[in-house]
Amino acid sequence: MSTRHRLDAATFPLHGSRLIEASAGTGKTWTIAALYLRLVLGHGGEQGFSRPLMPAEILVMTFTRAATRELSDRIRARLVDAVACFRGQQPVAAHDALLQTLLAAYPEGAQREQAAWRLAMAAESMDDAAIFTIDAWCQRMLREHAFDSGNLFEETLESDESQRLLDAVHDYWRQQCYPLNGAQLEVVLGVWKNVDALLADMQRLGQDRVLSAHGAGSLAECVERAQHDYDAAVQALAQGWEAKAQRLQHWLDAQLDGAAYLWDKRKLQPARYTGWLRDVAAWAQDPQHTPLKLSDAAVHRLSPKGMAEACKGSTMDVLLPEEFAQLQQLLVQLQNVQQPAIALRLHAAAQVQARLQWLKRQAGTFGFADMLQRLDTALGSDNGANLRSGILAQYPVALIDEFQDTSPLQYRLFDRVYRTADNDPASALLLIGDPKQSIYGFRGADIYSYLRAREATEGRHYVLDVNYRSTQGVVQAVNEWFVQAEQRAGEGAFMFRAWEDGKVRNPLPFDPVRAHGRKEVLQSHGEALPALQMWWYDAQGDNDSRAPVSNDALRQHMAAACAEQIVQWLSDAHVGFAQTGQPLQWLRPRDMAVLVRTGKGSDGGAPAIAAPGRGLRVLVGPRFGVCQR
Repeated sequence: MSTRHRLDAATFPLHGSRLIEASAGTGKTWTIAALYLRLVLGHGGEQGFSRPLMPAEILVMTFTRAATRELSDRIRARLVDAVACFRGQQPVAAHDALLQTLLAAYPEGAQREQAAWRLAMAAESMDDAAIFTIDAWCQRMLREHAFDSGNLFEETLESDESQRLLDAVHDYWRQQCYPLNGAQLEVVLGVWKNVDALLADMQRLGQDRVLSAHGAGSLAECVERAQHDYDAAVQALAQGWEAKAQRLQHWLDAQLDGAAYLWDKRKLQPARYTGWLRDVAAWAQDPQHTPLKLSDAAVHRLSPKGMAEACKGSTMDVLLPEEFAQLQQLLVQLQNVQQPAIALRLHAAAQVQARLQWLKRQAGTFGFADMLQRLDTALGSDNGANLRSGILAQYPVALIDEFQDTSPLQYRLFDRVYRTADNDPASALLLIGDPKQSIYGFRGADIYSYLRAREATEGRHYVLDVNYRSTQGVVQAVNEWFVQAEQRAGEGAFMFRAWEDGKVRNPLPFDPVRAHGRKEVLQSHGEALPALQMWWYDAQGDNDSRAPVSNDALRQHMAAACAEQIVQWLSDAHVGFAQTGQPLQWLRPRDMAVLVRTGKGSDGGAPAIAAPGRGLRVLVGPRFGVCQR
């Protein structure tokens, strides 16, 4: 596991490639503005950049236009504040340790005057600052480096390509699915039940990958080829397994007959392993039409480890047949056999992508994904070195905000320009993000891009580990939740921990943060309320047996329980926020938010809690959550 350094904005190295992990509320935007100040000043000596920079030379990228405006405003305000302090027009705030450090680094006189001038020039030129979304930056690079990138001039950017994608999908469905025979169509409908399902699949696959190699031939040929390859692969794997299953059956029966004292019969039951091995034999007789389905319990018990657990004596007393280990290897090999559906999806994606490009050429339009693809292609072309040099000269430093939400293509663009693994001191690539907040998978975000960057910046990882936003209770509760998950055996909190070469490797560990945020505590009748509570709905059927509960019934029950709790809190004058030396601040509707997974989930609770007052918010989001103020 790599070491992560606690980030100090005043001494952070501003050259090479570095990864900054910033949990929610830890001052990420403040840190970006602080590093921006140092880049403008040329501050830091060996830890700084080689020369002072102007805003037009410092590339800052994030994912939404709203985020770019917020970053621009925050950086401008920081620059203006710093100018006033450097010119002696206002004192440095007592809590602003960074500005105090910067002021001390430039003694009064010529040095401080020059520093103030640099800051003022930067503040005045913020309208030219290179703060973009990734799409906007790609568009600018293609336009400003048109000859090196080979970009066309007579095209129109089309922000919404949904109709053209729909046309391309319908064209594919008509051209490729209508000619299929009955057996072929049955296979295809097993992948997409209709054209709408095909459209949804193409939207999920996206356009930020090159798929042309998978689109050869017709869909009918693809079905036949994929099915033939799959049948041949599983038939080869099935060879001999009917006899092997019988040998395992005979061996297990003999063990329980002649050496029963060695075995725990609760763990090794003939009725169970007989059924499991019967399934293996049935699959081996007809592997193309009979899938091998073994439960987790079967897979575990029919393994060398599972058999060792079932053995009451020393495993040295029992010589296991090699078929136990071979069965585990077989299951892995079966998982690795490419299903026909994969070949069909790749074929469709390649041909739909090609058709979409043809439709756009006919209309003289291009989309945001095209810009990324074109810039990537240009950087990988024979003229790519010239294009890279031009971009590096224009933007020697890049800060990528919300880096956890980058797609593989987006990261490849940054890597082609700044060469992450090289850690070149002549440029700087600062990647800022939080893998726990990677939520944009629907638009191509890939946590594995983050992990590749993390590997490329090994030894240069920094962390913001103080939460300035939440209460002590909330931070402690979240820490405890994730720490317990991190300590569990096996996968860790984010399910990436694994054994490699006899060592534990966890490319995505959880590190707790410290709290330095809100001081008030939510109380009820003088007692602090828990920062995190979990509700379980335990439905009881007849005779105290557990009865199944439908999603709708569960949703209605939990909505009613949530509404009842909210009304109770809002109606109680003894529930509110307490802080030392101040009167109790009553809980108000605007202090609360209800987060639900979908719009359907918001229907059940909103009417019931509307009566107490305006300001209570029912929010629809991609995840459930608990919000305290």
